[in-house]
Amino acid sequence: MLRLGPALLARLARAPLRAPLRPCGAAAAGHGDEQEQERFVFLEYEPDAAERAAAAALRRERELKVKPKPRRERGAAAAAPSLSDPSVPPSGVSCSGCGAELQCGDGGAPGFVPAERYRGLVSEGPAGLRGAVCQRCWALAHHGSALRLRLPPEQHRRVVSAALRRPPRHGRGPLLLYVLDVMELPDPVLPQLPALLGPDVPAAGVLVVGNKVDLLPADCRGHLGRLRQRVAAACARAGLRGAALVDIRLVSAKTGYGVEGLVSRLQRSWKCAGDVYLLGATNSGKSTLFNTLLRSDYCKSRAPDIIDRATVSPWPGTTLNLLKFPIINPTCDRIFRRQERLKEEATKTEDQLSNEEKKYLNQLKKQGYLVGRVGRTFQQQKPSAEIDFDPDTLSYSMDEDPRDAPKKPEEREEFTHNEVKDARWCFDTPGIVKEDCVLNLLTEKEVKLVLPSHAIVPRTFILKPGMVLFLAALGRIDYLEGEKPAWFSVLASNLLPVHVTTLSNADTLYEKHAGQEFLKVPMGGEERMKEFPPLVPQDITLKGIGTTEAVADIKLSSAGWVAVTAHEEEELLLRAYTPKGTALVVREPPLLPYISAIRGARIPGTPAYRTKKPPSFVENLRTTGSR
Repeated sequence: MLRLGPALLARLARAPLRAPLRPCGAAAAGHGDEQEQERFVFLEYEPDAAERAAAAALRRERELKVKPKPRRERGAAAAAPSLSDPSVPPSGVSCSGCGAELQCGDGGAPGFVPAERYRGLVSEGPAGLRGAVCQRCWALAHHGSALRLRLPPEQHRRVVSAALRRPPRHGRGPLLLYVLDVMELPDPVLPQLPALLGPDVPAAGVLVVGNKVDLLPADCRGHLGRLRQRVAAACARAGLRGAALVDIRLVSAKTGYGVEGLVSRLQRSWKCAGDVYLLGATNSGKSTLFNTLLRSDYCKSRAPDIIDRATVSPWPGTTLNLLKFPIINPTCDRIFRRQERLKEEATKTEDQLSNEEKKYLNQLKKQGYLVGRVGRTFQQQKPSAEIDFDPDTLSYSMDEDPRDAPKKPEEREEFTHNEVKDARWCFDTPGIVKEDCVLNLLTEKEVKLVLPSHAIVPRTFILKPGMVLFLAALGRIDYLEGEKPAWFSVLASNLLPVHVTTLSNADTLYEKHAGQEFLKVPMGGEERMKEFPPLVPQDITLKGIGTTEAVADIKLSSAGWVAVTAHEEEELLLRAYTPKGTALVVREPPLLPYISAIRGARIPGTPAYRTKKPPSFVENLRTTGSR
């Protein structure tokens, strides 16, 4: 550009003034032939004939230099470089997404990074591998696909057990945050917690966190208090009571509901006395809660800029090792400043929020019934970024290609020695795999359909004796005997289909549509169903307590549950089916006893009612009218 400058100015001085630009396209065709239409390379510059010929010659010369790739015959093997290199020792650095040790020697082991990429990270120096993620975490985060790993069955349990048996730091044992999915009550791993702790574990106590409350609709006033009672009863049955049980909190790690209260509870009672470990079963939301606490007042102010977020996916067992962030010391001044921020935010209405906050809240409202706002009081102000401008990169002639400025490696922030020498840490641990769980039988695409990611909309049906309800091809409930119709309310992922048929047609429907789009999950046709276990029956007898209150939930493993509502003193004989090897649980009392009331009008000619979705509620935000 600089080389063309003097010649361009001379031409512009001799050139006559141009007429205004004519419109392009078909409308411009009537104003003259093609030779009259103006063509521009730049807005202010039009090349002459000699320059156009030179540019065309240069393009032809470049095209001759580019050799076409030889076409590979169908069936011929493609030569690919080896992705693994067993000669390279493990790095000793953990993946920032799942905690596994980064290595390039075994593609089927945790922490694998392709050899070429691994060598490139190592060549960048000590900071190259720090903050990197393994191939599995990359696939989960960017493509939503999970790579199969060769893991021993007890791998996750061994990691958790070894971590809990570490010698106590700072003279006090750790506080355990046990995260359970309230929809999975009774939690299958909670009874194993006393055995996992054992007498040789120096734990100071357990704080139970009931997660995913945002997915459940409120069936009546005070439903959260009832959910808390259900969690407390599950803890008592597991032998967790008294001084060992510090507290029970209900939160949504995804939407942020209850997280500010959890942080205040931890800072008020536990303060900074010792480390904190997040425990729980797979898919309970531990890593999501870890990421939410990392963006809250519970961690040091610089930690979110230094520590990467844990990889989160619906695939069971995403976290393979320990991840951690440093806990901030809740001094009196910090607690006071935090309370002032919370009081100020509680006086705001939704109309007073910024457009970005409104947009974010609206997204969360679509995902859950209960929404919270997690803020940061001690966030450090980042210095404004300086733009490094190099004018030479914009200087090129017509026969040269533009040159990109070389990218400078980003300097990664690190903790200073004083920041972490006496720090207390919050650890995210691998999820303990649930046995007898239907998710263990599913593919990654099927898991995404089965696990609810948005607020569950209850679907209610009225069935007579001799009718059958299918939840995809994962569960089936037959209404065998009873004198009156009963109501069956399905609470499962909104993506799972529900079909009602007669008892005489049920077997034919399953054989014809299992593995197909009609029942959706499992998917893959006859070949998939050959390896999928058959449905196994279990007879259930229930006695109704009234037309407005469910008597029990029939929990079809982790696929969802059906709340049964029947007339008072009405005896029902049901037969429920789940895949062989999975757990079928009759939950009494039900989790949401009045759920059948959340429905619309009856759809004429069908046993179904129209669905009805309750409104969402935003925590710590002043409402302008009645809810």
